[in-house]
Amino acid sequence: MYAIVDIETTGGKYNEEGTTEIAIYKFDGHEIVDQFISLVNPERPIQPFVVGLTGINNDMLRNAPKFYEVAKRIIEITTDCVLVAHNAKFDYRILKLEYRRLGYTYERQTICTVELSKKLILDQPSYSLGKLTKSLGIPITDRHRASGDALATVKLFQLLLNKDSEKEIIKKSVRKIPKNQLDTKLIRILDDVPSSTGVYYMHNEEGEIIYIGKSRNIRKRLNQHFTNESHKAKKMRHDIAAVSYELTGNELLALLKENDEIKKNKPKYNRALKKDIFNYAVTSFTNEDGYIELKIMKSSLIENPITTFTTLKQAKNFMEMLTENYGLCQKFTGIYKTDTSCFNYSIKSCDGACISEESTVSYNEKVEEVLQRFSYLNKNMVLIDRGRETGEKSILLIEEGKFQGFGYANLNHQINHIDILKNIISPMQNNRDAQHIIQSYMRRNKNIKVVEY
Repeated sequence: MYAIVDIETTGGKYNEEGTTEIAIYKFDGHEIVDQFISLVNPERPIQPFVVGLTGINNDMLRNAPKFYEVAKRIIEITTDCVLVAHNAKFDYRILKLEYRRLGYTYERQTICTVELSKKLILDQPSYSLGKLTKSLGIPITDRHRASGDALATVKLFQLLLNKDSEKEIIKKSVRKIPKNQLDTKLIRILDDVPSSTGVYYMHNEEGEIIYIGKSRNIRKRLNQHFTNESHKAKKMRHDIAAVSYELTGNELLALLKENDEIKKNKPKYNRALKKDIFNYAVTSFTNEDGYIELKIMKSSLIENPITTFTTLKQAKNFMEMLTENYGLCQKFTGIYKTDTSCFNYSIKSCDGACISEESTVSYNEKVEEVLQRFSYLNKNMVLIDRGRETGEKSILLIEEGKFQGFGYANLNHQINHIDILKNIISPMQNNRDAQHIIQSYMRRNKNIKVVEY
């Protein structure tokens, strides 16, 4: 659990400042579950410069509660939480200072979104909250007011959680979870996870990830883990201290995230793939007569396939679908072996490319339509699908035929500006597994929106 905080102060000499406003959003990694926002009477004058910056003046604070009057609520909302702030050293110092004045020692673990952003969002001209959120397309209302800045930090932190493929943030948070007996622990875990699509992470007592999985129903899948009587499942149950999860909104991103993060984290109970999950591929070539042919081959022999398949049967079924739906020739898709006309020509379902009756221009236009639909080789494109919540879209970026990564956007201007998109996405490896996952999903899902640029 995280307490995302922003504090406005009077300004002035170091360690002589007073709090004028505080906003805290309690955030479980997915949504805000509690909040506290209040003006505070600092019992000292505000510096003129600060008044101009925040708009908070001495008159506004005359009847506001003093810090000792809100101190208990702040303790309550931040208990068992990691404190998160943009420039956390400042906000944490002010909180410790205020409690020290009351004779109380205030201690929390902290995460700084400035430091995290420098690690996970590279090459930004500025990491100030205003400029960074602008480059990411994150709106801020009431800039330099505690509530507006804290809410923008929540959105920034959610983006950073998604970009943290090595899960260092979550590991730090998991170490704070109290340890329970096994049965009680598993029941608590199931109570805390949703029946939604995403990726889940099993952690041991040190917070280390011991297993990564994905599911269209996380709770159902975990229940299967917890009731399985295999030797491996029993060992996993014994080692589990907590489960964290990330919703993805759709199966494509869950598959890609699972694939990428297993490779990066190498969890104890995830078996490395012994062989490729895609054994067959479809490729294209132009024959000596100028017709573009499609051919099924072993995927290991093809560097840039149109699309890939786990089994030969899947590849043949795909080729038959193309032949029927796009009016292709059985001879040039490898379905009918012949030196003359194909079978479909005899029943008038082929326009005669097999015997040169259909021109190369006419036939190749049909094949190009197939390539346009199912291949992203050398393309610049964005795949847009449903997000994790209403109004949100998932975005997957491909540049020059290479998978770059994915992210989420709430606003059209984030999707329509490629520079913002590049900042939003979580970079991922463009390996053969990722290519297979994307190609397979594009084949099976006609409703996914594709925008080329």
